[in-house]
Amino acid sequence: MAQICRHNAVARSIIRADPGKVPLARRLRVLHRTEYKYDRKVVLNPHKLMLRPRDGHDLWVDEAFLSIQPVAKLHWYFDTFGNSIAEATFSRESDVLVIESELVLRRYAGDPLVRAGGGPACPYPFAYTDEDARDLSPYLGLHNPGDAGALDQWLNTHFTDRPGSAVPFLRSLCHTIHRVMGYSSREEMGTQTAGQTIAKARGTCRDFAFLFMEATRRFGFAARFVTGYLNDAGSGDGAPVGGGATHAWADVFVPGEGWIEFDPTNRLTAGSALIRVATTRTPAQASPISGSYHGAGAVFLGLTVSVSVTEVD
Repeated sequence: MAQICRHNAVARSIIRADPGKVPLARRLRVLHRTEYKYDRKVVLNPHKLMLRPRDGHDLWVDEAFLSIQPVAKLHWYFDTFGNSIAEATFSRESDVLVIESELVLRRYAGDPLVRAGGGPACPYPFAYTDEDARDLSPYLGLHNPGDAGALDQWLNTHFTDRPGSAVPFLRSLCHTIHRVMGYSSREEMGTQTAGQTIAKARGTCRDFAFLFMEATRRFGFAARFVTGYLNDAGSGDGAPVGGGATHAWADVFVPGEGWIEFDPTNRLTAGSALIRVATTRTPAQASPISGSYHGAGAVFLGLTVSVSVTEVD
């Protein structure tokens, strides 16, 4: 029987970092460059840029710079999810579009008790309170209901370790996707459905994030898609996968803990290596740059994307 998991206060000891041993935050510089090329000058229609993170207790934006060629006029607003959006409009034709974003951030790790498996133990199975369920309703239920059968079969075969607490349960599911699926980069736009990823047993970070979301929704959790960057400064067998470009993972809402990050590509939970830019209900809503062009006979030659994340003293 599902239990109602309420936001009860839980006593916790205060964790203080020793400035000489453990940094309070990782200060990072993110450089993101995207270049589009055309075989002749084209008219660039308005482009939507989702490149600036929102500040929060776990992520502070110290500096943010945006450079666009050709020159564009920017209109800033918040979308329905509260993400920061810049709409760029252009006044002249060009055969190239270059968008460069530079961020200097302070990234605080997620709750160390969550990452260590401690904290309040929300049971699984559970049920959201009526008020939480109403607020979370857009993030509940499968995005592609037709994948339910394939999901159930895959989960029953591979996801056999199911702890009785919500966070360990989700961590085990995250680790299962990491263990069973093969990672492969893909330049093409778009995200595979959960059924497609299961059939191929391979995918990119965004495919794994969406599979994780659909699987958690199948178990009654609210989940959303996250786009951002990955601090891949590590090396060796345990180095993160997916750097050098934008990265994707998922958030799941656990009562008493809030939205918790899970990255099945790298088997991370609430990791400071994850640099959030935006959260959405579906992957299609999370494109960092979207727009169009027109020009008689013009041919799009392709695009190049580069992302570098470095730590700043």
